[in-house]
Amino acid sequence: MKGLLTIFLLILSNSFMTLAWYGHLKFGELKWFSKLGIVAIVLVSWGVALFEYMFQVPANRIGYKGNGGPFSLMELKVIQEVITLLVFTVFSVVFFKNENFKFNHLIGFVFLILAVYFIFKK
Repeated sequence: MKGLLTIFLLILSNSFMTLAWYGHLKFGELKWFSKLGIVAIVLVSWGVALFEYMFQVPANRIGYKGNGGPFSLMELKVIQEVITLLVFTVFSVVFFKNENFKFNHLIGFVFLILAVYFIFKK
């Protein structure tokens, strides 16, 4: 149960992170947003990123073996990185129509899956 909760929280966290880091590139198409200066855009992104931390920190605390969770520190990091790339891929393909998912991206993901396999291999 703690493992699934950790993964769910990491997905939420990474969704906010992706929105904070890359959403402003898409939001620039909105008239009111395009008038904002860089400081305002950074502050808006920072506000969104706050929600990332509100999910990331509990995910790591719940999931970490040292706190009774199922994952080692290395396992948590690899899970987080794979989730980050999956969330980013969905975000970029859905919201940025000029971005394409290519065969070399698929190969890269296969290597990431292999990384997860080797990190979890005892």
